[in-house]
Amino acid sequence: MMNANDGVRKGVRMSIQTTVVGSYPVPEWLKMYPSRPNLRDAILAVLKTQELAGIDVITDGELSRWDVNHPDTNGMIETFIAPLDGVRTRLSRREVEEFRSLPGMEFRARPAGIVESEIGEGMLDLIGDWRFIKGLAARLKFTVTSPYMLAKTLVDHHYRDIRALTHAIATALSTQVAAIDAPIVQVDEANLPGHPDDADWAHEPINVVLDAIAAGQGRGMHFCFGNYGGQSIQRGTWDTLIAFFNNLHLDHLVLEFARRGYDEIDRFKELRPDIHLGIGVIDIKDKEVESPDLVAKRIDDAVRLLGPDRVRWVHPDCGFWMLPRSVADRKMAALVAGRDLFTGK
Repeated sequence: MMNANDGVRKGVRMSIQTTVVGSYPVPEWLKMYPSRPNLRDAILAVLKTQELAGIDVITDGELSRWDVNHPDTNGMIETFIAPLDGVRTRLSRREVEEFRSLPGMEFRARPAGIVESEIGEGMLDLIGDWRFIKGLAARLKFTVTSPYMLAKTLVDHHYRDIRALTHAIATALSTQVAAIDAPIVQVDEANLPGHPDDADWAHEPINVVLDAIAAGQGRGMHFCFGNYGGQSIQRGTWDTLIAFFNNLHLDHLVLEFARRGYDEIDRFKELRPDIHLGIGVIDIKDKEVESPDLVAKRIDDAVRLLGPDRVRWVHPDCGFWMLPRSVADRKMAALVAGRDLFTGK
């Protein structure tokens, strides 16, 4: 068993916060009765569950974007795409086939839409989603899907250029993000890690969104290799993205490690000094619950390698939405217990 004092190196007490990536398993009663009042009740239950687990920075479980008709990605695509001006979501068979011919999207059966004209905000109302939850708990973060990931799900008949399309989506998102006063705003990207060839330009539109986050708010990004139906869908390595990370206008990263292992973590010595690192120490693609000792060891190994000032966050690899609630709750408890064991709390 790991000694708690092992986590305090050279007399420095670590300041490491726990958080979740975003999603939480949808309560069964909300699936059966998806009304607005029931949605609020479900969000309250999710918030309280995270608070009782001791999570430092919590979310609404991303239930505000949940749609019973979009279970495969927990609404993280359609919620953002469908309301936009310039996008048609009624699809012909030919358009579906056109999408299936695009490289790198084999895991998804249909596009989120067809881009027919200039992208605009349309009926997208992220500000309303934030206002719906902001008074329900303290230390909430708000999550937004990356414009690059959204662009990759579309068939583009207007811009016919992935960079132009991504910039257009980023502009629409940034206008909304600018009015969201959450303590932390997190942008989520699960496609780029499998397509590092786009990393030489993708930071530009993503920074449009990050730059819209007001000064004083936390700016974070979550990257993973996919959690589509509980499976990884992208292949790649973190080392191909270090230069990309260093070009981002943010203060912390939230990265998948537990499922992949920690062999790549030494490459993050090259990360820009002002970017704090979030380490995934909970595997959300496995129902086995990690022990606090294992979580503490994973944190300790990362800190010993990267130094006491680099690792500031620990969290699950991705969202919990594919797991049973009982498993997600026990994994959150293990996360907090392991962090506390490491820090000697």
